[in-house]
Amino acid sequence: MLTHHVLFWLKADTSEEQKEAFRGGLESLQGVETIKSIYIGTPAPISRAVVDTTYTFSLLTLFDDLAGHDVYQEHPIHKAFLDEFRGLFEKVVIYDSH
Repeated sequence: MLTHHVLFWLKADTSEEQKEAFRGGLESLQGVETIKSIYIGTPAPISRAVVDTTYTFSLLTLFDDLAGHDVYQEHPIHKAFLDEFRGLFEKVVIYDSH
């Protein structure tokens, strides 16, 4: 199994409508056939020194293996998401693990 965890920090001037559209874009990634599970979230209201709540959205995807992840990276749905929403990112951090 491989997990692909992406944290997105959207620009400060991103409107609520743009955030809703962004979430819809994340949800569209479910159409990539190699994704086994997908979880989309926003920071939980947890106030502890070790918890980072500065990001806007979290995307966690699970794949059977690295090959499935590689298909996702080149998939037209993923590329369309990036093309449409890349301009909203201020920062992106990715953690991949197996």
